Amino acid sequence: MRDGERGPQQAARPQRADARRNKESLLDAAAAIFVESGVEAPVRDIAAKAGVGTATIYRHFPTRADLIIAVYRHQVEACAEAGPALLEAGPTPYPALRQWIDLFTDFLVTKHGLAAVLQSDDAGFEGLHRYFLDRLMPVCTQLIEAAVASGEIRSGFTAYELMRGVGNLCIGAEHDSRYDARRLVDLLVAGLKWTEVD
Repeated sequence: MRDGERGPQQAARPQRADARRNKESLLDAAAAIFVESGVEAPVRDIAAKAGVGTATIYRHFPTRADLIIAVYRHQVEACAEAGPALLEAGPTPYPALRQWIDLFTDFLVTKHGLAAVLQSDDAGFEGLHRYFLDRLMPVCTQLIEAAVASGEIRSGFTAYELMRGVGNLCIGAEHDSRYDARRLVDLLVAGLKWTEVD
């Protein structure tokens, strides 16, 4: 291949990377606005947070459903990618599991209005729950198995059970200022550890 042919291809790669980063920044901004104001927040607020015009948002996400789905998937991906990184960086598997459950809890508690949207009749939302489980259950399983193998936590439970338990503790947390779901989740995860009486 001649040098003149390679140049344009190589020049195009940073543009694609920049476009991906810009899109991720837009999704981060949308997620932050959703936490503050719910999924029905005005698009102009998201655009202002992202530092772009509303036309840019509509170019990437023609409908609100497209934006909500993209934000949801973006947050699930961030949570999924955090698991192996925490496991590699942590001193032992149990702190990594605990930190990951904190991230998972934050995701559940701050998805204002998303649960109701996911139960809507919009066909675009049908596969999101399956996507959520397919991406996050293997990560949770990896963390649990590592913590069991290291002797830090008891065995005999599944990632689905733990995630479902955390999810149940988070239900309605955003509507009750007297209820601290994170504290209850922390107690649940602390209960996984082996103790001397065991």
